[in-house]
Amino acid sequence: MKRAKTKVKPADGVLPSQELEALRDRGVIHSAKPWDADQLQPASLDLRLGSKAYRVRASFLPGEGASVESKIKALGMHEIDLREGAVLERGCVYIVPLMEGLKLDRDVSALANPKSSIGRLDVFTRVIVDRGTAFDRIPEGYRGPLYAEIAPRTFSVKLRQGSRLCQLRLKRGEAEFGAGELLDLHRKTPLVHYAAGKPIVQGDAIGVTIDLAGAGDGAVIGYRAKRHTDVVDVDRKGDCDAAEFWEPIRANAAKTLILDPNEFYILATREAVSVPPDFAAEMIAYDTMVGEFRVHYAGFFDPGFGWDPAGGKGSRAVLEVRSHEVPYVLEHGQIVGWLRYEKLAAPPALVYGRDIGSHYQGQGLQLSKHFRKPAA
Repeated sequence: MKRAKTKVKPADGVLPSQELEALRDRGVIHSAKPWDADQLQPASLDLRLGSKAYRVRASFLPGEGASVESKIKALGMHEIDLREGAVLERGCVYIVPLMEGLKLDRDVSALANPKSSIGRLDVFTRVIVDRGTAFDRIPEGYRGPLYAEIAPRTFSVKLRQGSRLCQLRLKRGEAEFGAGELLDLHRKTPLVHYAAGKPIVQGDAIGVTIDLAGAGDGAVIGYRAKRHTDVVDVDRKGDCDAAEFWEPIRANAAKTLILDPNEFYILATREAVSVPPDFAAEMIAYDTMVGEFRVHYAGFFDPGFGWDPAGGKGSRAVLEVRSHEVPYVLEHGQIVGWLRYEKLAAPPALVYGRDIGSHYQGQGLQLSKHFRKPAA
């Protein structure tokens, strides 16, 4: 008598590029348009804008029992054709149906985030789904369309059908690990390269601090966005003169920076960050214990980011920073964010780095790829 074959349960964890590709081939991740050759990243998938944008009166979540389309009908102001490109004005809110949709398995969920280059433009971008009760969170077993909410905060932006503003990370089961495992991994291969002292750990997350010293007094340690600038085309690299959009911030003797409310800053961590190839990381959203400001709209760090064999040798995390309602003083070495590491379900076929043309490998303080490098 033949024994029945035992079905091997796939490993839990964040899904690497080859598993995303397999889900795409099965139609679990589907699109009405042909896929772009470079849409797959080491542990995420770039999402593409569809042909129409809808200007809406306000941001929203559909809530249980409601579709995004029904909310657009209730709150929509006008429709914009994106096929030949269009400008989305700062201070306005838009909803754009995405080309991709999902038919997730019952044990697979998804998380979305803006792409790094989009976060550095201060374009507030979130993914919403039918019956959704949270932004950027797609529950296990979701089947339906995806939509991007786009709210340019500082610069008006030009985009078009096929532009990629956000990315999707899929996860099977549980991928997180506890504080003990985090410390063991950090001892084996440093995740955050501290100059001295013990690692800063809070629960299952490891901390990073702000660099306001740079190379010394007068050195550029950040950038403040200018107001009333020209439009930024999200699909054109090196198209903009940084001096027309950004004011450099220089280190002072006190090593402090006062954040003005409603201003947007690009700063960097004091420490370099590394993500081993079998792991992925995410910058945790704003924590009130850190201070009265928000950091890092774009929170994904792919396997291999800052990883030495992948050409990283540690890469500093660039921070998109906004103060809240009051001015707030940042001090050099202050904790500004927390990184949470997650296991991959399998070693990735792709690793973030120079071999796949990753733009920010080995970075220090750096504006988005849309700007020509400013003078020091």
